[in-house]
Amino acid sequence: MSTVNPQPLWQPTAERIAEARITRFQAWAAEHHGAPADGGYAALHRWSFEELETFWKAVTEWFDVRFTTPYERVLGDRSMPGAQWFPGATLNYAEHALRAAGSRADEPALLHVDESHDPRPVTWADLRRQVGSLAAELRALGVRPGDRVSGYLPNIPEAVVALLATAAVGGVWTSCAPDFGARSVLDRFQQVEPVVLFTVDGYRYGGKEHDRRGIVAELRRELPTLRAVVHIPLLGTDAPDGALKWSALTAADTAPVFEQVPFDHPLWVLYSSGTTGLPKAIVQSQGGILVEHLKQLGLHCDLGPEDRFFWYTSTGWMMWNFLVSGLLTGTTVVLYDGSPGHPDTGAQWRIAERTGATLYGTSAAYVMACRKAGVHPSRDHDLSAVKCVATTGSPLPPDGFRWLHDEVRHDLWIASVSGGTDVCSCFAGAVPTLPVHVGELQAPCLGTDLQSWDPSGKPLTDEVGELVVTNPMPSMPIHFWNDPDGSRYHDSYFDTYPGVWRHGDWITLTSRGSVVIHGRSDSTLNRQGVRMGSADIYEAVERLPEIKESLVVGIEQPDGGYWMPLFVHLAPGATLDDDLTDRIRKTIRTQLSPRHVPDEIIEVPGIPHTLTGKRIEVPVKRLLQGTPLEKAVNPGSIDNLDLLAHYQELARTRP
Repeated sequence: MSTVNPQPLWQPTAERIAEARITRFQAWAAEHHGAPADGGYAALHRWSFEELETFWKAVTEWFDVRFTTPYERVLGDRSMPGAQWFPGATLNYAEHALRAAGSRADEPALLHVDESHDPRPVTWADLRRQVGSLAAELRALGVRPGDRVSGYLPNIPEAVVALLATAAVGGVWTSCAPDFGARSVLDRFQQVEPVVLFTVDGYRYGGKEHDRRGIVAELRRELPTLRAVVHIPLLGTDAPDGALKWSALTAADTAPVFEQVPFDHPLWVLYSSGTTGLPKAIVQSQGGILVEHLKQLGLHCDLGPEDRFFWYTSTGWMMWNFLVSGLLTGTTVVLYDGSPGHPDTGAQWRIAERTGATLYGTSAAYVMACRKAGVHPSRDHDLSAVKCVATTGSPLPPDGFRWLHDEVRHDLWIASVSGGTDVCSCFAGAVPTLPVHVGELQAPCLGTDLQSWDPSGKPLTDEVGELVVTNPMPSMPIHFWNDPDGSRYHDSYFDTYPGVWRHGDWITLTSRGSVVIHGRSDSTLNRQGVRMGSADIYEAVERLPEIKESLVVGIEQPDGGYWMPLFVHLAPGATLDDDLTDRIRKTIRTQLSPRHVPDEIIEVPGIPHTLTGKRIEVPVKRLLQGTPLEKAVNPGSIDNLDLLAHYQELARTRP
């Protein structure tokens, strides 16, 4: 990778730098905790991981974290896995999420938007009242600290209320989106044995209603630990026999009682995609998520009470949990329940306009879809409130940066961020005081010693290596569910470099301090000893208007050879003829290298994804190596299982 210092696409003004919360935090931390007053973000970042305990102490003080019993020290044990954060401390996440109700009772805490695109507010006072009422009812149902409470819910205010009420009583929240089928939900919920299930009767998506009452009945049958089911009539149906009514549980005018729990008490369970087995049930703590999200949202995303925070997500993706944490900074959170492209591709920009979103987050795939569809956000919408557009889910290609710059606003802060469900946060991404370079994440995040390592553990600069984190982060899992000896947790992150978190991404740390993500290292392409990320190929190929989406895998052959096919899903009306094939090859050869050119280009009816929208490279590779479908992939983790039959047939018929 070039170490030349190109002109940035965006540079914050001196005024914007001065006003940023991270600037004020640095000055305060310099005065009170010995942080460097000069040197800007790079100096602050270095201090944040070299003086890890002092940094996190400063975060808790800056954001006024309320410890009902004090901590003995910031980090009792810093070994990974097994770091002990703030031993002795007790607190409650939900209490912090609702603090703004005291001073801004009648202002909106939530703005709920469905496919009508008309925002409906829930005030801080009403959110607090509903949480208080529901928390009391959960206690009456016998829910105790540590009990699991589950939600089969779309991105609606009721889901936020249920999460916060669960946290208030010390329960452990877990959720799936209602587009998940029964098997997918049971693969997740059966692991954690919930005692309460919140459900809807169905959901609306793409202008259609989808009845889920049959699946809810199956969940009730297959989850024997349930003591109560709560019915939310999104489609207007009556509660089924034996189910409780949401309206009855949230009607009382009851002040919430917040169970004070240890810092490392479980807050929620998130799940890995589970493409090749049961999803990992990842447990994160009340205190760890609280301080990590305060840092990430309050400093990196620069969010405060005057902001409106919109991220397109569903309750089955960690970004929903991250979005809800916007409440911690007193920010109004925008909940959109519906298709990202209904009634047209530009739908999310319309929602950003109508809600006055100041930070709008979406997927890199949506940005590229808008570019291909000829969407013109700033021409068609008033986006003057939007200060930042953030993307995640996959690396934002350089053309995506340029399109946002040209089509939204030239002074737009573009924040491509990268992290994972595993930490429910970002390793690298948004910094409001740094420039934005095309194709790059601005910097590693505070408190995170992010490095790129070669196979021997040597740090690399301006070269592709494994993404590693050499120090503990508070939001790292406290454990996996049903992993009593910690072996599955250890093997997931710490088996390659002992004591160091290996995430499974290829990254480059540039000599400027920025970060480039190249895709997953577990689906690495290794051509003639040269490793490359699949994201680089997708970025080049999908610039061609005929290519809707693509998938590339590299397969080691029994004879020592290496077969690298590129699968392409064509745009309507396109044909994979010799001309298009030649242009694909030429694009890859000239923009990447001759080694990237695939051995075959194969048209497919579609590209399979996980339920959270990520391309599934490893299962396709396994299918093409002859692994039976039922062993290559967990069927409940895939958005369209029928597509895999095409790849399985190709493996069967290929010579």
